[in-house]
Amino acid sequence: MTSHHAVEIVLTRPLTAGELKRAGRSVPLAANADRTRLMAVQRAYSPGNALHVLRRRLGSRLPIDVLSTHYPDRHGQVRLNVAFSRSAEAAIRQAAAALGQRPKEFLGQSVTAALARQQQDRCRLLEIRLQGLLAHHTPEEVLACAATALSSRHHRCPPTRP
Repeated sequence: MTSHHAVEIVLTRPLTAGELKRAGRSVPLAANADRTRLMAVQRAYSPGNALHVLRRRLGSRLPIDVLSTHYPDRHGQVRLNVAFSRSAEAAIRQAAAALGQRPKEFLGQSVTAALARQQQDRCRLLEIRLQGLLAHHTPEEVLACAATALSSRHHRCPPTRP
């Protein structure tokens, strides 16, 4: 069954108004304020097919860096479509072969591992910053300030007691 898939298009540079208009003639597009990211809805049998079709239709018209599905699939995965240079493809194939993997598996595991490392680094940084706050404030003050910041747009902490 054919369905519609929301696709985000990340560009290597901002588009000119003319480029956006020309590309929009073949595929309806929504652009962010600085025209470095676009959204499109593509009809296809699968999210992967939607990315493939958009890459074929827009690849020669736009400076596309990455295409990705906007919503996770039924397995909770966001699909990516990245066009690698020949040398990058060769390096991926070589690294995958060295580990006895297919390039797709190698790349998927590498990206997953990199995202996990990034998340761990962010958590570690947050813990360090939190320890710095706790050196100067009580846990109650930090918690009250965080609750206030999360619930308001102004991010002002409640007054502390002397």
